[in-house]
Amino acid sequence: MPTGNAAVSSLGPMPDDWQRALAIVAHPDDLEYGAAAAIAEWADAGREIRYLLVTRGEAGIDDLAPPVCAAVREAEQRAAAVHVGVHSVEFLDGHQDGVIEAGTALRRDLAAAVRRHRPELLITLNHRDTWSGTQWNTPDHRAVGRAVLDAPADAANRWIFPELADDQGLTPWSGVRWTAVAGSPRPTHAAEVGPGIARAIASLAAHATYIKALTTPDQDPHVYARDFLDCSFARAADRHHGRPAVLFEVFSQ
Repeated sequence: MPTGNAAVSSLGPMPDDWQRALAIVAHPDDLEYGAAAAIAEWADAGREIRYLLVTRGEAGIDDLAPPVCAAVREAEQRAAAVHVGVHSVEFLDGHQDGVIEAGTALRRDLAAAVRRHRPELLITLNHRDTWSGTQWNTPDHRAVGRAVLDAPADAANRWIFPELADDQGLTPWSGVRWTAVAGSPRPTHAAEVGPGIARAIASLAAHATYIKALTTPDQDPHVYARDFLDCSFARAADRHHGRPAVLFEVFSQ
């Protein structure tokens, strides 16, 4: 049933005229807190989705030294991706968890990734200052999200980062048509989900070490993931005619 709220009921369906997507986020687990349900269903429909992580989340667990933490979280991210049908997972080097610097180095790396993977759709996480208008967002999410929004233009312009073509053979790519931002407090589109929810829960639960560090050592990761995502999809349903959905803020190129 429509809610009657004009702003809510105006959420459009996600574009579906695409075949390849590249999801770029700052940390392992960023995609699993919601977006993975839509990714699972897109993968089931035969679309190709690849992941690019700017860091390995090495500063995310207080009682694990960064090199150990990085190895654990990389392994958990790769396992999480398999649950939703994603088999290409890359990690950048040169950017540190917690202190990712916005600037040309990050933009160059993302432009290179877009030229290498040639997606039509980019997916990222909330780049805005807050979550839901009240909870402050992290510097890493803000820096990476904004750089992803810049990446289509950077990847398309042969005179921006010409060394990508000259030194790496990465010729310009102007095929990105949309950038979809998950978790934005200003959603414009909704991807309704059903079968993908169970796979998203399994995907989030794959981050078992991180979940136990966030909560308690005896926390069941699957229970945590189910409870968190059930609440998330219920909130989205309140904004989308009572139907579970992943909400995105979509920017056209």
